[in-house]
Amino acid sequence: MEGNTALSGKVVAVAAGEAHSLVLTGDGRVYSWGRGMFGRLGTGSEVDELFPVQRITSLPPYSKMMDRSGVGATTSVSFTASVLDGENYSMPHLMDQCLDLGSRSLGSLDHSETKSEGPLKICSIKAGGMMSLAIDDHGTLWMWGNCPQQSNKKGSSISFESSFIPIPVHDFHGHPVVKVACGSEHVVALVSARETYKGEDLVCYSWGNNNHGQLGLGDRESRVHPEIVEMFNQDSSWDVYEIACGAHHTALLTRKKRTNDTLESVCWTFGLGDNGQLGHGTTQSVLKPEPVKELPQQAYLISVDCGLFHTSVVSSVGDVWSWGMEKGLGLCPDASFTGTDAGDAASPLLMSGYGVDGPIFHNPIQVACGAAHTVLVAHDGYKLWSWGRGTSGVLGNGKTVNCFAPSFVFWPPLTEDFKQSEMKTVGEEGNGSKAVAETDRSLSLAMEEIKLLQSKLSIMEQYGGMLHGLVFGRPFTYQDIPISLQNSGNFDIAKEWESMLESADHGKLRRLELFYRDMRATIKDKIMKRRIQEIIKECLPSSTTEK
Repeated sequence: MEGNTALSGKVVAVAAGEAHSLVLTGDGRVYSWGRGMFGRLGTGSEVDELFPVQRITSLPPYSKMMDRSGVGATTSVSFTASVLDGENYSMPHLMDQCLDLGSRSLGSLDHSETKSEGPLKICSIKAGGMMSLAIDDHGTLWMWGNCPQQSNKKGSSISFESSFIPIPVHDFHGHPVVKVACGSEHVVALVSARETYKGEDLVCYSWGNNNHGQLGLGDRESRVHPEIVEMFNQDSSWDVYEIACGAHHTALLTRKKRTNDTLESVCWTFGLGDNGQLGHGTTQSVLKPEPVKELPQQAYLISVDCGLFHTSVVSSVGDVWSWGMEKGLGLCPDASFTGTDAGDAASPLLMSGYGVDGPIFHNPIQVACGAAHTVLVAHDGYKLWSWGRGTSGVLGNGKTVNCFAPSFVFWPPLTEDFKQSEMKTVGEEGNGSKAVAETDRSLSLAMEEIKLLQSKLSIMEQYGGMLHGLVFGRPFTYQDIPISLQNSGNFDIAKEWESMLESADHGKLRRLELFYRDMRATIKDKIMKRRIQEIIKECLPSSTTEK
């Protein structure tokens, strides 16, 4: 029982879409939050959710096959596959077409089709803006949605045709596909160089739309069929272990082959660079893979993902870097509330993984980027953070406002913890239906109180953040909490103020001086205005009497 409880709170995979997020737990449950339009949350309705809520149907234990949802796409996760038949579904729906795919799975080098018993077993899925992909347990890649096809139009080499059923990608000659990622209209895949994958020697392929160089093939010509990215072919000295696609750009994580130095990893990007999403210090597009040179060489990167126009990576020690649109969507040390910080970051911006009490993002698992927000899973899957645009509650913190710095996702959902505790009590007491009804009432009242407290906390947090921004010219973070308050809960404001002034540099003291000078001038003006109003009121009755 304890093992199941631990698994229920452990996040093993996270996905972020246009304005919604999803997580998969170790016991096969799926939670979602954010925008509910088109039924993308799988809750049975199209209502926005500000906190993680469990989908109505759950998955078999540890069905780890959920990956990043695409911009504008609904994401479904099931033991067999997801659903696309031209209709919207507000609940997870089995894709019936997948039940007979086993008979068409590729099983040899000559494209022959082998008969397999039972329905196809899906190991991994990916959803992009216009297409979805799945990898089965034989390493065959399946694609549906808007699939690249040879164009019959003059002057165009590629077109995208809709397919409502999964179709196999026949181009890998029996070599198993290990990982896949897709953007709006392009695909990147890691394929074993051998007929059987043994954990190494992956070759990087790409195909689809290439109008910005997002295929990394050195030109802007689109490809109907997969082609090898020569920088990461079979003879490359680099081993690619993570891939991600934005709308029109691509990011890869690599490490040196056949070396004992496991800490050496490099992030490569290519494609559209208009918003700095490539991290090369410019806004130029790149047609071939180039390393993100401003990331530290000693950091071992464990996860990478791309949003529409931003990119994020996380290291093994919990350091997070982000770059691209709007300074990585809030992840910038010098952000202010004056509106002057709007813009893009062409180079990686670091948010340190260390706080007053040690690592903040201890034992990170994965980073996931939505269209304009980012979610980080750390503490071995038991804690989540999010930042960026907060529209429709996509950050999962109970608010719909933007966050300039990482905020806690409301995880694990208190509803589940409370419900398990209450139902256990009911079972022990054996009071039957009356006890169940009383439990439901208690649960309802407790949840209303939790929501009220969360609302008050949110308002206080916004108010404190606003004051902190006005005084110090940057957003409030955990590190700004006085050490005495963190350690003991007691706060001597005079002592802390004196300590802050002693440690402040000249620039900070100058900002404080200007702030309080302006505040004092504003207060004096307000006093003067009120005094003038009082004088006018005193004079008006006397002038009326004289008349």
